[in-house]
Amino acid sequence: MTAASLHDDAIVIDGLIISNWSRDVFEDMRRGGLTAANCTCSVWEGFTDTMRNIARWKEWFRAHGDLICQVRTTDDIRRAKEDGRTGIILGFQNVSAFEDDLGYIELFKDVGVGIVQMAYNTQNFVGSGCYETRDSGLSDFGREVVAEMNRVGILCDLSHVGSRTSREVIEASEKPVAYSHCLPAGLKAHPRNKTDEELRFIAERGGFVGVTMFPPFLPKGPDSTVDDYVAAIDYVTNIVGEDAVGVGTDFTQGQPPEFYDWLVHDKGRARKLTDFGTIRNPDGIATIGDFPNLTAAMERAGWPERRIRGVMGENWLRLLGDVWG
Repeated sequence: MTAASLHDDAIVIDGLIISNWSRDVFEDMRRGGLTAANCTCSVWEGFTDTMRNIARWKEWFRAHGDLICQVRTTDDIRRAKEDGRTGIILGFQNVSAFEDDLGYIELFKDVGVGIVQMAYNTQNFVGSGCYETRDSGLSDFGREVVAEMNRVGILCDLSHVGSRTSREVIEASEKPVAYSHCLPAGLKAHPRNKTDEELRFIAERGGFVGVTMFPPFLPKGPDSTVDDYVAAIDYVTNIVGEDAVGVGTDFTQGQPPEFYDWLVHDKGRARKLTDFGTIRNPDGIATIGDFPNLTAAMERAGWPERRIRGVMGENWLRLLGDVWG
């Protein structure tokens, strides 16, 4: 089977996309053969603004139903594949939309939210992000949030979460949790990258690692290629095993400079946390439509078909099934 035919046949799931949503992006998802993606609809927003964002998504599902559809179950994802559409998993990169009300968690589940990150870079009611000077760990309220997310079936994401808080979420959760989009600190020291020990700890407790290609976190930065991305996935796989790894690109396609400025300030408006520098996606996977090149690079690296299918989507599908039920 050629790389192109394997890609066409495979379940392809991206664990994190935060692009500037439009029909152009949705068309590129189809060009890339994307079966499903975790699409961010909340970062710093509270309850009301997040609900407005979800209402906008509902409009997009109606207006662009030939290209995308909302998915809530793994069966929905398989149907999206059969229908030739991209399934959209609504996801948060922060619990800010939950505010201080546990009842909001089930409300968001009811409107289709399937993945929620426990903190985005800094402290919130639940715990600490990876850019906090002092990681306070999982709060008592946070333990209730984890339990409620377990109960309703929302995946706990730890990508931007502090080390201590992440460890305590992993220990507290009765369901598997994930780093949906991260890179190994063993390849580049960075507050957003995870140490070998952290990667091993989540995997040993049934967790999952989605590997990102966000250039500031790769060793070669904006000079990276799709082959460098595959090498990073390889590095993580050698630590956690091939069944616990997936793709989480962190595509920011079409986003303007002010968007990045909003992201890198605490709560969107307070202190500046980091400077991304030049953001240029790895050569060979510059856009979502280039996704077939990732499958080809995996094949070029000598990966067997089973491993390619697993990392490109089947591992994500299994994890989501375990969490969503």
